[in-house]
Amino acid sequence: TLLHNYGYKISAISKYSESQIPKLVNEIISSKSAKDHAISAFKIAMINFDQAHFLITYNALLSEKTFKEIFIDVFKPFLFEIETLSQTGTITPAQEHFICYLIKQKLVINIEKVQLTAPTKTDRTLVLYLPKGELHEIGLMYINYELLTNGYQTIYLGQNIPLNNLKSLPQNFNPIDFVTFMTLKPEADGVNNYVKQMNENILDADSKFWLTGKQTDLIKPNYLRDNTIIFEDAENLLEKLQTNSF
Repeated sequence: TLLHNYGYKISAISKYSESQIPKLVNEIISSKSAKDHAISAFKIAMINFDQAHFLITYNALLSEKTFKEIFIDVFKPFLFEIETLSQTGTITPAQEHFICYLIKQKLVINIEKVQLTAPTKTDRTLVLYLPKGELHEIGLMYINYELLTNGYQTIYLGQNIPLNNLKSLPQNFNPIDFVTFMTLKPEADGVNNYVKQMNENILDADSKFWLTGKQTDLIKPNYLRDNTIIFEDAENLLEKLQTNSF
């Protein structure tokens, strides 16, 4: 049952030997225990503003996992817990900003490493940015890391970018695609107009607009064009980009 709950198909489980099943179960439990321990350690570091404890925990993980594995297996669920803790008032904004800054540091370090390798997929340029007022940057930073790792040419603009700041980019790079998160911004009464303005004033005939985030649920179908694609979450967006299905 445990193997099935963790994604193993029943048809495959039925073929495992009696000795193989307990071994796999132990591996899963050990891995889950290590992840839970790391997340708990990061929580303690956050609550106590303890940078040293964060670094010790991170370096211990790095001795056994790749950065991608750390981000997906540990940072991602930890960030989800941070959001819950923040919304319920269990942690202060200062604690949240402290730990998010340390995670961003690790993203920047690993992004710089992959930037040392020249991109191999240069037929399109991907511009990653957050709309004006949007500050939730970690997800966008990770997508940039993944794209660079897979050889794409990116321009990372970061958070809080006014729409008119994007106007010159299609003139300098062609074809160009825009990738953004709409977590809190634009606000409900401005989301549809934002998409309209993006299509009318920024995108050209060869451009695409890739977006995800909670605010995209408010976009009405009649505001969407063929070049505007909404994704359920960052994972689906990244999967699409990595298949080069433009």
